Amino acid sequence: MVRINQRLIRVVFAAVALFVLATLVLCLAGLRDDIGKADIALVLGSKVELSGKPSLRLQARLDKTVELYKAGWFPWVIVSGGLGKEGFDEAAVMRDYLAAHGVPSAHILLDSEGNTTFDSAQNTLQLLRQKQLKSVLVISQYFHIPRSRLALERTGIEEIHSASPSYFELRDLYSAPRELIGYFSYAMRSFDKQ
Repeated sequence: MVRINQRLIRVVFAAVALFVLATLVLCLAGLRDDIGKADIALVLGSKVELSGKPSLRLQARLDKTVELYKAGWFPWVIVSGGLGKEGFDEAAVMRDYLAAHGVPSAHILLDSEGNTTFDSAQNTLQLLRQKQLKSVLVISQYFHIPRSRLALERTGIEEIHSASPSYFELRDLYSAPRELIGYFSYAMRSFDKQ
């Protein structure tokens, strides 16, 4: 009985260590920005506060977008998000924030159906085709970048760059391991290229 318990403890310890290591690898991959000239930026949504303002996490993504737009890395921006439980259209809030910070409204495309990363990737592909564009620079939190890139690749977009804001919070300790599970679920799922 003691031998079985020791073996079980070793297996559990190895599984936890592997999970932590994989999470670290995912985070390190996301922290390595791949900023390059792109036809369009895709900014992925996050929580909007009850006041109607972007959460600090979302604001960090939007500030990074403004910085890169003003530096000339892309001429167009897609803001992608859904209707949050707070009752706000994330994409509309994102558009308004970017416009108030120097990105012309005429250069911002709204995707209010970006309820998941997969939805955002599919909708981005459609917008690229409509505008006859091909390259994307995706902007999100560092731990979300690998799954975002995977979703875009799996929908058929070939030229993908990425950037994340320098914003970290205690919640990342929950979000990063959760994102590892999300990444593997995306890696296993079927993506129908449209």
